[in-house]
Amino acid sequence: MELKRNPTRAVKIGTVTIGAEQPIAVQSMTATHTQDVAATVEQVNALAAAGADVVRIAVDNSKDAAALAEIRQQTQANLSVDLQENYRLAIEVAPHVDKVRYNPGHLYHHERTKPWQDKVRFLAEVAAANDCAMRVGVNCGSVDPAMVDKFPHDDSIGPMLASAFAHCELLDSLGFTRYCVSLKDSDPAKVIEVNRRFAEERPDVPLHLGVTEAGLPPDGIIKTRIAFEQLISRGIGDTIRVSLTVPNNRKPEEIAAGRSILADIAAGRVRSVVDFGLNTLNIISCPSCSRVENEAFIELAQDVKAMTAYAREHSITIAVMGCRVNGPGETDDADLGLWCGPNFVNLKRGAAELGAFPYDAILPRLKAELDALIAERGTATVS
Repeated sequence: MELKRNPTRAVKIGTVTIGAEQPIAVQSMTATHTQDVAATVEQVNALAAAGADVVRIAVDNSKDAAALAEIRQQTQANLSVDLQENYRLAIEVAPHVDKVRYNPGHLYHHERTKPWQDKVRFLAEVAAANDCAMRVGVNCGSVDPAMVDKFPHDDSIGPMLASAFAHCELLDSLGFTRYCVSLKDSDPAKVIEVNRRFAEERPDVPLHLGVTEAGLPPDGIIKTRIAFEQLISRGIGDTIRVSLTVPNNRKPEEIAAGRSILADIAAGRVRSVVDFGLNTLNIISCPSCSRVENEAFIELAQDVKAMTAYAREHSITIAVMGCRVNGPGETDDADLGLWCGPNFVNLKRGAAELGAFPYDAILPRLKAELDALIAERGTATVS
């Protein structure tokens, strides 16, 4: 089955080129602590051996940046760096990677009075000087606050698109066109809609597809498959990541899942579209990455899934996030949200904070809140 592809421009990332009808590249991200050089190198090479075209590593500070320089010396993989709040770290890491990813919503965290345009100009100059591509990574839970204020409260797609379009226009005006864009949400239907609308407006820009916080397999693979089938079958998408909540030694499963989905789409083996989770329990959880401060997060996500099985017929969303970087914002839209620190798990109901609880005490409190929520909504009796 030959799929028509959008006429996106070519973007070179190390030895791989995305866009311009090149094969769809498959990516993943390390979950080890970046400063643990040996463990990170081992995971990078394991992902590359599994078929990863690009491997992303998070960098939060100068110590991480120094570790990245050592990691670069021990692997031939195409590396992308995930900049968090401090955009200026780009100058320390760009010499050692093939792509720089930044989140427009995180540009406000440092030098708050400086216009975001100046920060993007800095990033583009650093990337160009170091032969790096860039990704403009727009996430539903951390959108540019200035964009959010321009749209109705119930419109989550509008701010994402406005932010992506504004950053594309600025990069184009600077003469930097070696970039791709990602627009991610935990809801496959929103991922389909936001990427479809972006591709209509900017068919020239390569798109990185993914369902953020897809969760545990197999549910996370199913959610991702739904989005990928609908987008790639329309010619939308140039590189992908399947984001799964799995232990470190199972991270290559993301690559295997991505390759399997692409092979099925190419062969016409696609499933009918469903509105995932609209009338059933929906558990979303982020992929394990180097920002996770306690690996007990992964076991907690598994325990939450098992404990809440009795509520499977209730239309309730529970989010389990592994860090304090994205966790607070990306649990706001869930009915119940957990975001994990080193020693405590923070529990939320919507945007309201309910407190921080030890890992061994969070499940009973979560169950109590879930039972209360079910009772308030007047749904079926809790067993």
